[in-house]
Amino acid sequence: MNHILHVVGARPNFVKAAPVLRAIRERGMRQTLVHTGQHYDGNMSDVFFTQLDIPEPDFNLEVGSGSHASQTAEIMRRFEPVVLERKPDLTLVYGDVNSTVAAALVCSKLLIPVGHVEAGLRSFDRTMPEEINRIVTDRLSDVLFTPSEDGDANLLREGVPKERIHFVGNVMIDSLIRLLPAARNCPKNGFPERFALVTLHRPSNVDDFETLRELLNALARVSKDLNIVFPVHPRTRQRITEFGIDSQNLRLLDPLPYIEFLSLQTRAAVVITDSGGIQEETTYLGVPCLTLRPNTERPITVTSGTNILVGDDRGRLIAELGKIMEGKQKKGVTPPLWDGRTGDRIANILHGV
Repeated sequence: MNHILHVVGARPNFVKAAPVLRAIRERGMRQTLVHTGQHYDGNMSDVFFTQLDIPEPDFNLEVGSGSHASQTAEIMRRFEPVVLERKPDLTLVYGDVNSTVAAALVCSKLLIPVGHVEAGLRSFDRTMPEEINRIVTDRLSDVLFTPSEDGDANLLREGVPKERIHFVGNVMIDSLIRLLPAARNCPKNGFPERFALVTLHRPSNVDDFETLRELLNALARVSKDLNIVFPVHPRTRQRITEFGIDSQNLRLLDPLPYIEFLSLQTRAAVVITDSGGIQEETTYLGVPCLTLRPNTERPITVTSGTNILVGDDRGRLIAELGKIMEGKQKKGVTPPLWDGRTGDRIANILHGV
């Protein structure tokens, strides 16, 4: 492989791509970086590039927001000329966002090999758009890099040839390990000593008035005993405003850059989230995580890590928080190959292909 083209579009992609870009650069291979612009405001994009030491993209497609269909189609339309111009030996896509599947579709039809970083994850819940993206991307990919051994098992069960599958570990943890010292040196900026860190963005949690109101009411009850720190995703803030829901005693913040958010994770008594990547980060950090979903595409965070699925059971949420407050939180271990060297393993495989 002489020329690798990388496609990123959303904050989780940036965290995953940074170690791979660095490792491939160290091996002297040519690279092209395409930012689709799926996340487009400063806090959701530019700051991440700076903190993660990602080079300026060669192309920014500036796609912006839209429905799943329109966004995916627009990425495909704007990305195809880039591929035809650059003619990479392989395109690397990351995670499970619309940019991931759009790029895989374009390259597959142009007969450009595709590598998928974070392949094989399955929630087995097709009501989640990300699950569709994962399944389609894996079917189109020629080289599949898995973060955990359940990913290998899922792909083999789906008929992916074993020689295409490479268990390399979790590349998000590479970024976490590299920037953890900076995160630990972040000023506390008036945050309480003991707090729950909250993130919410899944449509199933924030797009329905009753569901979102019940969640915020439950968090308000929790806040009587434990401070709540809540960096609010733009989608979630828009819904809170649209629905006219009172955020009560919750400390609502704008989205945070990577290092500042990682700093909060390291100091949180518990993280309450519906994010996939945060389930992994808290497992590595040993921080209790309560996930507001009935399932997860990252089951190793439950079987080996600190994650507990509480779904939409508000009583379970309160009960699990009570255990954590009493010091009876779930203990976890670090999964295999979550060691900060995944980017190097990926680069070595590509360098040898």
